[in-house]
Amino acid sequence: AAAPAPLLALALALRTLNCFLVQTSFVPDEYWQSLEVAHRMLNINNYGYLTWEWTSSLRGYSYPLIFASMYKALQLLAKDNVQLLIWVPRLAQTMLAAFADVKLYSLVQHIENSETAKFVFFCQLCSWFTWYSCTRTLTNTMETMLTIFALFYYPIKGSKMGNSYKYLALVALAIVVRPTAVIPWMPLIFSHFLQEQRKADLILHKCIPVGLVTVGTSLIIDRVFFGEWVLVQLNFLKFNVLQNLGTFYGSHPWHWYFTQGLPVILGPHLPFFIHGCVLAPRRYRIFLLAVIWTVLVYSTLSHKEFRFIYPVLPFCMIFCGYSLKHLKAWKKSAASFLLLSNLLPALYTGLVHQRGTLDVMSHIQQLCNNPHQSQAFVFILMPCHSTPFYSHVHCPLKMRFLQCPPNLTGNENYVDEADVFYSNPLGWLNKEFFNDTLLPSHLILFSVLEQEISPFLALRGYEKTATVFHTHVPQGRVGSHIYIYRRKTEMNH
Repeated sequence: AAAPAPLLALALALRTLNCFLVQTSFVPDEYWQSLEVAHRMLNINNYGYLTWEWTSSLRGYSYPLIFASMYKALQLLAKDNVQLLIWVPRLAQTMLAAFADVKLYSLVQHIENSETAKFVFFCQLCSWFTWYSCTRTLTNTMETMLTIFALFYYPIKGSKMGNSYKYLALVALAIVVRPTAVIPWMPLIFSHFLQEQRKADLILHKCIPVGLVTVGTSLIIDRVFFGEWVLVQLNFLKFNVLQNLGTFYGSHPWHWYFTQGLPVILGPHLPFFIHGCVLAPRRYRIFLLAVIWTVLVYSTLSHKEFRFIYPVLPFCMIFCGYSLKHLKAWKKSAASFLLLSNLLPALYTGLVHQRGTLDVMSHIQQLCNNPHQSQAFVFILMPCHSTPFYSHVHCPLKMRFLQCPPNLTGNENYVDEADVFYSNPLGWLNKEFFNDTLLPSHLILFSVLEQEISPFLALRGYEKTATVFHTHVPQGRVGSHIYIYRRKTEMNH
């Protein structure tokens, strides 16, 4: 039985609302590994920016190609205005998220019954972290959606929907988008292999052909855009696992995912997840194993982020729904508790926390319509990749930000540009802009930096033209507000 149409309509309506109620930034990768790359792929005039991951061939073009195709379609329809470039990819991700929600429902309906499926669906729609992440253009989001689609076709005991080709193809696709997608699937594929009678058939006629087709396609796409043969998945693995260069972006204690990562992304669902794990029948153990295994593997890598374990959240929701269904007298109050307790973090993180770096882009967009556009030069004096770039401006404006590639050359005294700047902001600016003709027309900075560079701003004739709220919890180099400074003499020509 397919999922009822009203369910899909409900999921689509909710996720569309979800999309418009998420106006904050999460991590730079949301733009820099997808939309910025797509914008650069599309652009004939070559204005666009590729980060070091692309110049070092660590990422593949298959995922950004999806967005580049949307951009191309908009361009052909002469509808490529900046607002559509921002919203169309997000709305596409939104539709995918809604279909994934319904697929999760169908999966549980097949292995359990409609009632349990409804509770799992409810838990999935309530989850604050899913709300925060599922409409973003992150590779982690795509990896999570593909994982749900693949789970639907996974031959779990009791499911009549098992289809090795389909689930393996979806897993392979997820691995192309983000090589780490292989982690949660290791125990599942291994378990499938153990229970499969025709083992040789599974490997020779299913795994190998599916693998060859997806890797082959990904290789050809990368060959077209890199201009040479590159196996990005291998480079990615070498960089993140063997050389462990990810620590450059911060390291956390080994237990972080257990003590903070998983409890935070589960949020109010945590007690239901634990209860569901205790109650669930044996055939669910493979899902739990996938969760534990994934968290353990990620715990061995020193650089940790909440979004890395996002793909196991749907597995957790199956247990939460199972728990909810078995709460006899407490069902209603438990459901109300879940709904209300997730609402606040979902709305706060979606509408308030870290919104300034996106809001400030609308000020930069206005420079595109300015007759003096060719003289404008925007310098973003923030931790690198704080804001999106050309995908949110869409005009050949001169822009610059502080660079921060990791130490790729093995130089022992390596310090990136952003760190050099922050060690002495005033000295750096005076040295960089020793001549007035080099000065940017606009400076964008976090409020915490203002005092340190105020002599430079005053001397060079900059005036504050806008203040944009960013966050209630400023940390380190990130301030509570963003200031836009414009050079007075600039606009008087």
